[in-house]
Amino acid sequence: MPRERANPSRDRRSRSVSPNGPKAETAPRWVLEEIRTTARSGQGDRALRAFQEAVELLERGQDGAAVEAAKAAKALAPRSGAVREVLGIALYRTERFRDALRELQAYRRVTGRIDQNHLIADSHRALGAPEKAVEPAMEAMRAAIPEEARAEAAIIGASALADLGRYTEALGMLRSFHTLDQEGFARPFHLRLWYVTGEILERAGRPQEAAEEFRRVVRHDPHAFDAAERLARLG
Repeated sequence: MPRERANPSRDRRSRSVSPNGPKAETAPRWVLEEIRTTARSGQGDRALRAFQEAVELLERGQDGAAVEAAKAAKALAPRSGAVREVLGIALYRTERFRDALRELQAYRRVTGRIDQNHLIADSHRALGAPEKAVEPAMEAMRAAIPEEARAEAAIIGASALADLGRYTEALGMLRSFHTLDQEGFARPFHLRLWYVTGEILERAGRPQEAAEEFRRVVRHDPHAFDAAERLARLG
């Protein structure tokens, strides 16, 4: 699947990565079999085609059309975790957060996987319930899931805590996530972690520390988000 890059400067809801699942043309055999075996009688191939269409549309950024394709796949294979995941992601990208939450929670319930907890948490936050975002984010941070998904969970969980005025806890959550590899290489999600750390420090009334975080972002990528502008404003 395509990865959705967060833009922390867009608003106070941190947009997150999309699923860690396969691209449509390279979906693992178990995903294909899961869709076929959970489809309604005689509808396995149709369900699979609708699922693949939804994934391809997501990869092309045609999120609204992906919702419709994923809905068609769900009608044919309502018990498929893969289908519910893709539908949830498509709904999330179109900012239909309540519907996205329902589908992503169904995905978690059907599969037992928590690799989309960051999207569940962000949907809660987008719906004005930051207190409900903290636990799924913390659960994801503790889990053996891809590092980028854990980083996004830290960003969203910390942002939710900051919404609640719990700045010390928010900063502790972000700083518990170790950034940079042994060679000092910064990946895109590291920049997002630093940016959100700076944003929360600024909200907490700690401008000098905030400036240092924005400076870290600019040092690695002068054009990342609006970090340079925020750094200039902080002096």
